[in-house]
Amino acid sequence: MHIGLNAHLLSGQAGYRSAGIHGYIYNTLAHLAAEAPPDWRFTALVGAASAADLPGIAVRRARWDTQPPLRRIVWEQLVQPWQLGAFDLYHALAFVAPLALPVPMVVTVYDLSFLHYPQALTPARRAYLRLLTGLTCRRARRVICISRSTARDVIESLGVAPEKVDVAAAGHDPARFRPLPPDEAAAFRQAKNLPERFWLFVGTLEPRKNLPTLLRAYAALPARQRPPLLLGGGKGWAYDGIFAAIEQLGLADSVRWLGYLAADELPYWYNCAEAFVYPSVFEGFGLPVLEAMACGTPVVAAAASSLPEVVGEAGLCVPPHDADAWADALRSVMADSNWRVQASQRGLAQASRYTWQDTARQTIRSYECALA
Repeated sequence: MHIGLNAHLLSGQAGYRSAGIHGYIYNTLAHLAAEAPPDWRFTALVGAASAADLPGIAVRRARWDTQPPLRRIVWEQLVQPWQLGAFDLYHALAFVAPLALPVPMVVTVYDLSFLHYPQALTPARRAYLRLLTGLTCRRARRVICISRSTARDVIESLGVAPEKVDVAAAGHDPARFRPLPPDEAAAFRQAKNLPERFWLFVGTLEPRKNLPTLLRAYAALPARQRPPLLLGGGKGWAYDGIFAAIEQLGLADSVRWLGYLAADELPYWYNCAEAFVYPSVFEGFGLPVLEAMACGTPVVAAAASSLPEVVGEAGLCVPPHDADAWADALRSVMADSNWRVQASQRGLAQASRYTWQDTARQTIRSYECALA
């Protein structure tokens, strides 16, 4: 079998190996050939500027730089279909496949935020994803989702037949995300001038991350006892309310915004934090939660969308909009060192269940079902 993999979202993206959809695509493809039958071949279709180097996978570069979204869409819809006749199966690795497709296909869907949080997208991109994601999923032989929560959402919101929906959950790299030697963590703490105790959030600043609820709960704790709260992540959209809440609640001395955190430094941030807090109300998977657990950091997350399935029994899951419940959970984290030790151990065990090798195996199973 010869599988064509549309990986144009890898084109020219800085940090794509570790960030969001780009990271999922790269890490899945990096393990795909090793998990496939020996007589299968793979070709990744990428943009002209891509530096993709994937073990066991041939790379075919387009004649265009497809990093700009409009140019990528034109290439995928009008040019690429003429080059797909040699494949036995086509994998659209992000939401949408060409309307004219001469071979069977599989599609991967990460979340349906464009339906539930459409304000985050331009009207044109929102309309494109709404129309073509549903159409692609209904035409595909298999639909791969990155969590059971996203799978349910695809079935209910897009009307996709449940029997053709598969789950290939995201993984983590245990060589990067792991408990670090104390001296390495201490050196990072000193270099960044970090306090001995602090709580950490990592994610884009936007409404669905639900940070005002966390801030209200944090403000309810005794000021002299609570550790500092550090917020890592770039500004997304409608983030002004987060900074306004910090001022209104009198938290300017306790809450610190770090800005975007470099991917290679993330394991150090997780290792240094006393706890990781993640109040998001909607996630396709929730990779920061998995990465924090893999580093042995206790986790408190919202009981919403995919987060309970990622956290399992390892940490605390709290109703997302209940500030009183969040305050109670934070009090437990603050006061109960035994819980923190146990949550760290449970988190390591839970994180070990999510590997990129398993993601690749589940993807291969979807191909086998599509080709059967």
